[in-house]
Amino acid sequence: MTRGCSLVKDLRMLINNSKYSDVEIICEDGVKLYGCKAILAARSEVFDRMFYNGMKESYEKQIFFPEINSSSMSVVLEFLYTGCNVNGSLTSDNIVGAYHAADYLQLSDLQEFITEILRETLDQKYYESIAPELLTKSIEKMSESAENPFLSLLVDSVAKIPLNTIDCTRLSFTAFQYLLSYTFDKEKPFATSEYEVLRFGAIRAAYQISNDAAISLRNRLPTLDKMGCPRKLDSKLYDHKYIIHRPKIVELLSNIVDLIDFRRIDGKILTEIIDPLGLVPADVIISAYRFLIKNKNLPAIRGIPYIFVQI
Repeated sequence: MTRGCSLVKDLRMLINNSKYSDVEIICEDGVKLYGCKAILAARSEVFDRMFYNGMKESYEKQIFFPEINSSSMSVVLEFLYTGCNVNGSLTSDNIVGAYHAADYLQLSDLQEFITEILRETLDQKYYESIAPELLTKSIEKMSESAENPFLSLLVDSVAKIPLNTIDCTRLSFTAFQYLLSYTFDKEKPFATSEYEVLRFGAIRAAYQISNDAAISLRNRLPTLDKMGCPRKLDSKLYDHKYIIHRPKIVELLSNIVDLIDFRRIDGKILTEIIDPLGLVPADVIISAYRFLIKNKNLPAIRGIPYIFVQI
């Protein structure tokens, strides 16, 4: 097409084009991308401050973004140069990084667009197949205290997946901790009983230490469907005598104990399964058991119980 007929197509030709560039963008993965300072500054206040407010980048031909990879930066450049729909450039591999880059560069319109694409993706696809990994990536990229619509969408999706159906390698311990903090004592949909919240957390903590530790603990913490009726529970079926790396597991678990409501766990399970493991402080077990003696049982699931239906 002859130049001058389409502004968008003409500007798209400038993206990552060394011929028309006056700055090199070095990304997290070492890949070099090319840009035009005037266009970048006109579209982003962050770039404007870099290039035209006396910062060192004003005099250099290279700028470094050690936390933004080239795939994510390419999405940003496409948006900055064309202002167009970047849906075709977003994938499950770069959507978290692209949102993080948009946040860093204060591109609120791009953040909103990426969030909407995520919402549509989680609605259209089986969210259980991608949400745990995306939440893990998001927590790695963003502050643990971050609160934004993108992160909220992901944690809401993970909360609706029974944790005993998620391989612990798919959800990092830090992401799991964020999930518990986000949903603790709040009226949000949740699909997992509090016992199995503890079970997942203990096994995930053990997995951070070694595969053997995780396997050892998994055999001692049965899922509720394998356990049968708690009132008929026979603790002799579960050997608690030797747990690999118990002190290290206890140390990791201490980060989430306050985010688990032990009052929601059946008293028989507390005394026959959890207490003998020696992973939870005795005063926490005693406090929960006293509550159960004096009060009505709380629902086994926090928040608004969510029935997960796998299609």
